Amino acid sequence: MGRDLLESERRALTERLIELQLEHRDLDAAIEHLESVPLHDQLQVRRMKKRKLVLKDQITWLERQLEPDEPA
Repeated sequence: MGRDLLESERRALTERLIELQLEHRDLDAAIEHLESVPLHDQLQVRRMKKRKLVLKDQITWLERQLEPDEPA
């Protein structure tokens, strides 16, 4: 990022990270449940999986902001 995070920024990013991780976990459980139903809505499952991928990208970005790579 080019600068150290302020404590308030770090706290806000951490809180958002936790929210996204919870949503990701909940989506995973919901997808698993839906797929266990014989005549599940495949479109809904695809949308949920797409949302889950978006969440994973956001989680990865936040993790990088909180723990940036050390310069070589």
